[in-house]
Parts: sequence; C-alpha cells; structure tokens
Amino acid sequence: MTTTPRIEFPCDYPVKVIAEAEEGLLHEVVSIAQRHDPTLVMTRVTERMSRNGAYNAITIQLWATGEGQLQRLFEELKECQAVRMVL
Repeated sequence: MTTTPRIEFPCDYPVKVIAEAEEGLLHEVVSIAQRHDPTLVMTRVTERMSRNGAYNAITIQLWATGEGQLQRLFEELKECQAVRMVL
C-alpha cells in the first residue's frame, strides 16, 4: 500500500503562534521564522491581539521546503518563553 503525502513540498504553509502579549514578541517570532525561511517578508505576517489584550496571535505564511524544516521551526518557536501554542 502506498501513501500519498499529506503536504506536497515546497509550498506556502501557514504557521500560527499564540503567545502572551509582550513587547518585542513579533520581532522575536519573525526572526526565528526567517532563520528557517530566509525569503520571509513582513507582508506575509499578520498579528492580532486578543480581546482583553493578554495574548497575541501571529500568523506567518512560510515557504515550506520539507517536514524537517517545519519540525525545527516549531521546536524553536516553542522554546520562546511567551509562546503558549504553535499550530
């Protein structure tokens, strides 16, 4: 039995980061993402604050080249102290 990959690389891949709102968070998240995708520009990044202002949701449209790249990115983002979830 052959299995078809769920994602065909390379492709645009959305990564969402939920984190406690703190100064410099966007810069830190984008810097990490740019290490894994040097082509990333700010026009491919959106940020939304929660209703009460306690959390930020940052969405990055990453150019994904493979599962290893995504796994390393997710691991590095999860090491950030303010980050609560990476989707």
